[in-house]
Amino acid sequence: MSFEVNQRTYRLPANPVAVICLDGCADEYLSAAMARGKMPRLAAMARDGWRGFVRGALPSFTNVNNSCIVTGMPPSVTGICGNFFLNPETGEEVMMNSPEFRRCSTILTAAADAGRKVAFITAKEKLRTVLGDGVVERGGIVFSSEKVDEAKKATHGIDNAMEIIGKPRPEIYSGDASIYVLEAGAALAEQGVADFLYLSTTDFMQHKFGPEAPEILDFHEKIDVAIGRLLDAGCTVALTADHGMNAKNDAEGNPRIIFVESVLREEFGNALRVICPITDPYVVHHGALGSLVMVHLEDTSIRSQVAEYLFGLEGITEVLTREQAVDKLELAPDRIGDLVVLSGRDWVVGKSPEHHDLSVLTGGLRSHGGRYEEMVPLVISKPLTGELKRMAEGDPRNFDVFYFACNA
Repeated sequence: MSFEVNQRTYRLPANPVAVICLDGCADEYLSAAMARGKMPRLAAMARDGWRGFVRGALPSFTNVNNSCIVTGMPPSVTGICGNFFLNPETGEEVMMNSPEFRRCSTILTAAADAGRKVAFITAKEKLRTVLGDGVVERGGIVFSSEKVDEAKKATHGIDNAMEIIGKPRPEIYSGDASIYVLEAGAALAEQGVADFLYLSTTDFMQHKFGPEAPEILDFHEKIDVAIGRLLDAGCTVALTADHGMNAKNDAEGNPRIIFVESVLREEFGNALRVICPITDPYVVHHGALGSLVMVHLEDTSIRSQVAEYLFGLEGITEVLTREQAVDKLELAPDRIGDLVVLSGRDWVVGKSPEHHDLSVLTGGLRSHGGRYEEMVPLVISKPLTGELKRMAEGDPRNFDVFYFACNA
């Protein structure tokens, strides 16, 4: 049996399927944890199935890549090119926190239409509202660990979710918020309530800790236990990430920040705006500082001058015109700026000093958004078919994960 969505065909195996998006999980996190024996179930998955690198979507942000993963499509098709964008019709900065901004259907609703018992569990409530539409109406389950105590049968597909899972609501700014997602998915799979799952965590821990930190190693040990429960429940498990994570600090541990709007206004005047598409309600994670911003110009005749100036700044690695970004980054032209600006591995770009609250950042800044967080892991519990091997040897994407999981 199979189903089709967005011109791709997905086979439906008889056993359950569980796709995990481990938010912010650069491959070195998995390598460090497995090397120390913290993730034996994932290590067995890599041995018996497949483990490799895949390319995420740019900007390497949460909403962008989760939208791609649940549709199997790049941002040019989904229309989700950031958490925030400048609406060209109104001139207002808009947060894309509802499904009206997405321009294509999801794999989740298509699988539900094909008869699968779908569950979409996410740590962040924002993803539930952006990507969970249509699932409950088809008999599925959608809730976030952030607001699991508010889940109702009519709106979330389930009553008393905390009782079914056996744990109270976790704090969103914690590793528990992510572990809860996987434990919830495992509980639903074990009880036969769901057999087609998408489990998306939060990157709070990766924003706080590097791969070798004891706290993150203990976190991944608990993640591995939950993965083991999914495997023991008979699931084909596929794990990927929406983006990686890097430290963005100088040698003294201070954040390396280029306030793009400030420097441009000083050089070219005030007839321009910078949008930080990483901006979301979870500012404690990153202070709304990432490695990609959009520049909107009232006078586009100076675009080449602005681009040349920006490219001359230390820490700026790419300055793309709207047309180049559409071509090279697979972005939707009406959801991006006249210029798309990316920074280096250990730099972030922001708007202006007064726009960002650096007091929320403790212990330096770890963030994402640019090229250096684009490559992420993919681990699948079953061997690849010949077709999937050919895909893996080419340019596999993180939003191919459902295709790999269903067709392995």
